[in-house]
Amino acid sequence: MTLDPVLQEIFLHKFTAITEEMAITLQRSARTTYVKEAGDFGTALATPDGHFFCYPAVLGVSGFLDSDIGPTVARVPDLEPGDVIITNHPYESEGLATHMPDLHLIRPIFHEGKIIAHAWDFIHSADIGGAVPSSISPRFRDLFEEGLQIPPMKIARAGVLNEDFLQLYRANCRTPDVNLGDIKAMLAALRVAERRILELVDLYGVETFLAAQTAVVDYASQKALAVQKTIPDGTYSFWDFLDDDYNSAIPVRVRCKLTVEAGKVHLDFAGSDPQVAAAYNIPTAGKRHPWLTLKMMHFIFSNDRSIPLNYGVFRHMTVNAPRGSILNPEPPAAVGIRSATAIRVNEALMGAVAAARPELIPAPSGGIMIPLVLVEQDEATGERSVLVLQSLVGGTGARHGSDGVDGRDSSLANQRNTPIEKTEEEAEAVIVDYSLRTDSGGPGRWRGGTGVAFSVRIAKPGSAILGRGMERFVFPPWGMNGGRPGAKARVIVNPGTPGEIDLGKIDIYHPKVGDIVTVLTPGGGGHGDPLARDPADVEADVRLGYVSAEAARADYGVALSGGLVDAEETERLRAQLKGERGDSAGFNFGPEREAWESVFDDTVMTELNALLMTLGTSVRSERRAQIFYNVVPGLEAGKGKPIETLIGDPAAARDRLAKELDNLRQQVAARIKEEARP
Repeated sequence: MTLDPVLQEIFLHKFTAITEEMAITLQRSARTTYVKEAGDFGTALATPDGHFFCYPAVLGVSGFLDSDIGPTVARVPDLEPGDVIITNHPYESEGLATHMPDLHLIRPIFHEGKIIAHAWDFIHSADIGGAVPSSISPRFRDLFEEGLQIPPMKIARAGVLNEDFLQLYRANCRTPDVNLGDIKAMLAALRVAERRILELVDLYGVETFLAAQTAVVDYASQKALAVQKTIPDGTYSFWDFLDDDYNSAIPVRVRCKLTVEAGKVHLDFAGSDPQVAAAYNIPTAGKRHPWLTLKMMHFIFSNDRSIPLNYGVFRHMTVNAPRGSILNPEPPAAVGIRSATAIRVNEALMGAVAAARPELIPAPSGGIMIPLVLVEQDEATGERSVLVLQSLVGGTGARHGSDGVDGRDSSLANQRNTPIEKTEEEAEAVIVDYSLRTDSGGPGRWRGGTGVAFSVRIAKPGSAILGRGMERFVFPPWGMNGGRPGAKARVIVNPGTPGEIDLGKIDIYHPKVGDIVTVLTPGGGGHGDPLARDPADVEADVRLGYVSAEAARADYGVALSGGLVDAEETERLRAQLKGERGDSAGFNFGPEREAWESVFDDTVMTELNALLMTLGTSVRSERRAQIFYNVVPGLEAGKGKPIETLIGDPAAARDRLAKELDNLRQQVAARIKEEARP
């Protein structure tokens, strides 16, 4: 059955209205601040085989459009009207749940005994048990530390809630009442979807309803392919780094090779590091996955905003994520902070696209998303509250023709700020500063967006601050086309006092009453030569507090007198700096990455990772660490030290690496020979 364009458009808007009504129902009914204020939830409608044919544009998290609920539904037999499936299991759901605080509910929608669609929603719950409040820690090595594992199962049967499950669930989380409130909000949203879909079927008939699903998906596919065809045919590679895996100081590499042929895109992540013994792994099941295709989605919608949000956008994309890599780990690898790695995937992918069409791509954002968690204890009862103070991000990267956005980021999700008043209503702690961070945006002809400064004063004894997704403490967001990197992240206790402590990256920190904990997020990378920036724009940046007068002079060559541009001194200063710097073009990764890659370049790392991937999971991580520690002797105890200092003599380090690679080749060859014996 073929729909005419008018009816297709009517259905598109009706589908969108349903997903939006679901989202509004969920958000307004939810109990936890992170859902009802920050908006860490999602809603969608899925086809009978489990792909999203409609997704809301501005409500909830935008990143899960390419999800596949099919494997989750297939694991639950004997479905009937009124059933609702729940899961949070990253491996049993084949990557639908990407870490365990994310609870997913699915309601199959029946018509005359057949499933004609599914309603889906998810929330990030405040706590799902595990070893720490909020259930997420970078140091966790396997899934069993991360909380209650819920394989796909029924939370409701024929409309009746499974009270035994709910009792088990409540017993395994630190905030049972608000968590249960969020689940009830999710269930309400699913009922809304079922009611609205059956109304559509009554009005138009089931065949027309099913045909409309196909029509809107085909339409999105055609329009997305047209955008992808703007990327020239060819193969383009790029890679980026996580600072480390938290349990060691060894940087973690994500590599993307983008191949384009007549608009069809293949993303090959071979050459990325093996899975790590920490919580940075992304459970993708080795297939096309939202955390691997997200930045292509951003690219497509940025170039054609009329495309409907559904899985048709991804029809002409394929993915290779080798099993056992950080982008397709083997269970039970921990996955709690997969978002940090997903941001690096985004930036590696955009770097690859920039190699083909640099004028279309911005420099990277601040590259972090930190749900900063406060735990407070009731002195009378001993009960602990778990509250996400704020989802902290950096600024966006600059692009050709425009500065980055200050204090906001769209790297991963369109989450909202939590109002300070709401935070202070629910916590005893006081937010003393939430402002744009001076001198954090990468200098460029177009300046990177500034990061933020967020400070909280601790009010209760026994409090804890938990930082998740802390990144860009070692490798800054790089600059493009002569632009310079953004500032790196910092965490400081009691800044500007004699007792100031620079903490670096944290997992859990136990401050004293009265301590002020400050998080400074990175700015986005700059674009273009900073000496080409209009001096009037630099003057305005100084006046607004985005750039200091000292940085205006040092980075941009702009001299100010009484807050105004000194044209003569600026001309002299820029001529001097131009002579010192020479011509600048291409990427500027900063001295940290340049020092690291003076030893561990792309060719070497690609071979090293390929060899490591042939080893068993149980020995791979240990062997990898052994190699890096032998090549860079100070690395094992070198957390927090500058990469340039740790590397020392690059030539000597390269010699040590050559020996380690030769030993590894021999080890792998011997293993292959042994396995080939009859």
